[in-house]
Amino acid sequence: MTRMQKILVLFSFVVAIIVISVFWITEQSNRELTAAPISTNGLSIENWQTRNGARVLFVHAPQLPMVDVRIVFDAGSARDNSKAGLASFTNGMLNHGAGEWDTNTLAERFDSIGAQYSNSAARDMAVLQLRSLTDTPLLDTAVSTMMAIVNEPHFDQNELERLRKQVLISLKSQLQSPGTIADKAFYRTLYSEHPYAMPIAGEPETVTAISREDIIEFYKQYYVGRNAIVAIVGALDKAEARDMAERLVGNLPKGKSAPALPNVKALQQAEVVQEAYPSSQTHILVGQPGMKRGDADYFDLYVGNHILGGGGFGSRIMKVIRDDNGLAYSCYSYFLPMREDGPFIMGLQTKNESRDQALELLGKTLREFIEQGPTADELAHAKKNITGGFPLRIDSNKDIVEYIAMLGFYDLPLDYLNTFNSKVSAVTLESIKDAFARRVEPGKLLTVTVGQQ
Repeated sequence: MTRMQKILVLFSFVVAIIVISVFWITEQSNRELTAAPISTNGLSIENWQTRNGARVLFVHAPQLPMVDVRIVFDAGSARDNSKAGLASFTNGMLNHGAGEWDTNTLAERFDSIGAQYSNSAARDMAVLQLRSLTDTPLLDTAVSTMMAIVNEPHFDQNELERLRKQVLISLKSQLQSPGTIADKAFYRTLYSEHPYAMPIAGEPETVTAISREDIIEFYKQYYVGRNAIVAIVGALDKAEARDMAERLVGNLPKGKSAPALPNVKALQQAEVVQEAYPSSQTHILVGQPGMKRGDADYFDLYVGNHILGGGGFGSRIMKVIRDDNGLAYSCYSYFLPMREDGPFIMGLQTKNESRDQALELLGKTLREFIEQGPTADELAHAKKNITGGFPLRIDSNKDIVEYIAMLGFYDLPLDYLNTFNSKVSAVTLESIKDAFARRVEPGKLLTVTVGQQ
């Protein structure tokens, strides 16, 4: 065998090993930890601060050699002020070049080790998330890459313009989505002058006006230690988790926590917003301000809503609107608690000609529920459904890291997950009826319809 042939054989062998390794890493990364779920009765959450004031929550989960990290900043669209879309734009720019690497190289660094990185922005928060194997070389590459994204984003002007074009295309496509039109109109009307009124992705005119300086200023103000929560779940010990948190956010300026948001004002009267759209179906959203995270009525409203419209095919709204009258395929209700009062929403789609009938039945179902409350059978079924399904909602590292990041961000008790089912079980017929009577006013609802008028 010639020297060149030997080199080619060796090169082929190395390539094969790399391909097999990357495939195995990716497969492991995509697996949820369902083989050995963590008990909801014994979830131990460690809690401390980094040297610059970031709060860290850590759960040791040794079932598989993996770690999930979720970094949350109080930097959602509620902080946009008059520049709607700024928070989302800033968050989206973080991995478009950082540290020593450009956009493509950052993505290649994650892909080459089977790690998964994602980012997003909501009304309350901006999120960066990482999943990696804990093998030292692989984890070090993943953490060093995410560290650059968090601490050293380039905010390159060319990348900014490229992302701006993508956002504007997305916003233009939303004009063809009656569901998105209804959602924007609902938040805009319900929250009026409150920061929650702004669309998360912004509007074409505001996104067009956002400058590189706006993004840098927003980043410097909100991406700081005291405004950060770091959640870590995986096969690390506490010392390793401490080191990871310090590497990821410990070098950020200490800064200040974001200021408190204003209270949400209750609706003073019923309001109706009708948006014309050339479709055979009308999208309907009905609601009012609901509750915030940590609300004293949370469990009563949560369990009650499960019976009203949050329990799928067994809920009252589904039975009345779909089963008894055949007016919609899907209909629902939910509370969306946020830092301040998030919305209570009932929604459905129906034929244009059945819009008024559907609205009448929706209102009647809500009024009867508030006046009469649930039945004993409905409550027993809801409790069984919620408590029986809860372990499945936290049976993976990914689920747990999202939950504990939420606990840290909203400053909820660390035993929240361990006591969840017992608090659901403590809900009574009387407590549900009392909470809905005090918190939901059927005569002061916002109704938004999008369809053929």
